[in-house]
Amino acid sequence: MPETAGLTLPELQVQAAEATARGSKSFYFATRFFPPELAQAAHAVYWFCRYTDDLVDETPSIETGTRDLEAWADELQRGLRGQAVVHPVLRLFLRTLDRYQIPGEYPLELIEGMRMDLRCTRYQNFDELRVFCYRVASVVGLMMSHVIGFRGEAPSHAIDLGIAMQLTNILRDVGEDLQRGRIYLPTEELAAHGYSEDELRRGVRNDAFRSLMQFQVSRARQYYQEAMPGISLLHPDGRFAVKVAADVYRAILGRIEAADYDVFSQRAVVPARTKYWLTARSMAVPAARHSLLRMLAVWRG
Repeated sequence: MPETAGLTLPELQVQAAEATARGSKSFYFATRFFPPELAQAAHAVYWFCRYTDDLVDETPSIETGTRDLEAWADELQRGLRGQAVVHPVLRLFLRTLDRYQIPGEYPLELIEGMRMDLRCTRYQNFDELRVFCYRVASVVGLMMSHVIGFRGEAPSHAIDLGIAMQLTNILRDVGEDLQRGRIYLPTEELAAHGYSEDELRRGVRNDAFRSLMQFQVSRARQYYQEAMPGISLLHPDGRFAVKVAADVYRAILGRIEAADYDVFSQRAVVPARTKYWLTARSMAVPAARHSLLRMLAVWRG
């Protein structure tokens, strides 16, 4: 794809890396275990996804968010048709799509997920929530599968990993989302555990809430478990980083449990020392260690 006027490719790559480091410490930590070219592509994908998400999360109103998102979708569509784009995020992202032959349907699904987030503040059941998780997270995993390279049924496992990670986000951010007027926990499941939306808004942590959260954490862990076989189906250069990312994100669930499910007054984070411990533990697995050694050889030239 031809370059347009403005920032050079290296400058765009630096901005994408900086945006990734600011936006997701866990994702950025994992990309440090990619070879340089894969790390740059991962940052480009993240930059696009973060920018798209921020159009919704940081909008002052639904009307403004809708207008900005539709303008963004139009520019993306022009780029997918091969027309020149000027926005730096799209310039780098479309170059990455072209380089790694990522289907254009994936970023379009992400935008559809953002449309859902603008118009839907409640999810009646898990089937509805799963569609949202697929659109805003699984498609990111599918894009990254193309960046890394894969064989066999890896995409179906990438879908599971995306859902697991988005469910983790939802559980971690219950309090923050309430402040934005959004409740992602399915209303049917609140009722099934005898916990009301009013109690949720007041930050009540009773036995019913703990039961509800235990159920949610268990489901997220099941998705992680179902996703794990897909890591061995990725190209060796990318396996280790994906394993680290999955382990770090899954550890957030443990932090939520350790805080007695207080997702109202604090945000569960994985300390740096724990991230490095999880990385070291992954290195004990021969296949993962082999992938890391391959990556180090690439970094050293």
